[in-house]
Amino acid sequence: MSILVYTESDNGQFKKTALEVVSYGKAIADKIGTTVTAIAINVNDTSELGNYGASKVLNVSNESLNTFNAKAYAGIIQQAAEKEGSDVVVLSSSADSKYLAPLLAVGLDAGYASNVVEAPSNITPFTVKRTAFTNKAFTNTEITTATKIVGLSNNSFGLVEASGSATTEDFSPSLPESGVVVESVDKATDKVTIADAEVVVSGGRGLKGPENWGLVEDLADVLGAATACSKPVSDLGWRPHSEHVGQTGKPVASNLYIAIGISGAIQHLAGINSSKVKVVINTDPEAPFFKAADYGIVGDAFEVIPQLTEKLKAFKAQNA
Repeated sequence: MSILVYTESDNGQFKKTALEVVSYGKAIADKIGTTVTAIAINVNDTSELGNYGASKVLNVSNESLNTFNAKAYAGIIQQAAEKEGSDVVVLSSSADSKYLAPLLAVGLDAGYASNVVEAPSNITPFTVKRTAFTNKAFTNTEITTATKIVGLSNNSFGLVEASGSATTEDFSPSLPESGVVVESVDKATDKVTIADAEVVVSGGRGLKGPENWGLVEDLADVLGAATACSKPVSDLGWRPHSEHVGQTGKPVASNLYIAIGISGAIQHLAGINSSKVKVVINTDPEAPFFKAADYGIVGDAFEVIPQLTEKLKAFKAQNA
């Protein structure tokens, strides 16, 4: 028996979430006295996973899988789990993993717990702690099926290095008929992605127009952060929908989330509530975001942000 983890990648490189799920898988494996096997798809170098606890990597190389396909990916992970006799499968909580997890659960006749934030408190019965009610509470959930699927909440467990190395094995599973044809994919380059970002700088309608988005981008550049936006901003076409964060957009679990000119609708707060430190900058002291934020600045973003950016630049220069 082994623990199987699905390690997400982009352009042949592992995402941060891949290393986190391996670390999490290792924690479970240590509790039950087994090993961790990782499944990787079109990754150039898989040796890094050994540094976080993987003993073996099943590497799939197939150009048709360069674009994510939930049905195909679920089929590959299912075949890997069956091959390894894995009772526990660990995924991240990315949009892709949440898409394929239910398909995988059906294929493996497995129970699936999403938004898990800690290593299992008990193995028999298998009990995990999860967020509930849009991150307003926690629940301890038992998975009673023979095979268990755990969706780890991003940035909740962290990266835990382990001594050891992983052997890599070529894996050539059969690919199911997809029924989905991808005509083109446009990706932003040379930017930190929202899913992997430690810091996210987000803007709302308080910025008044897309021509002012340079304020957000300048601050993000200094912090090495990803840029994001509220739903109204993406609906207006100021920013692409790929940057929309919130309950109906991408969830954010960064260490620092800075909201500029965002009032804090309940759907937005639900999507960013897993972020560890939340900062809001808004001219309206009654904005709902101030009740949810750890720090707040009541002020005009057009005055505050340039000063904050310059102070951060000066600080970085002094400590370079």
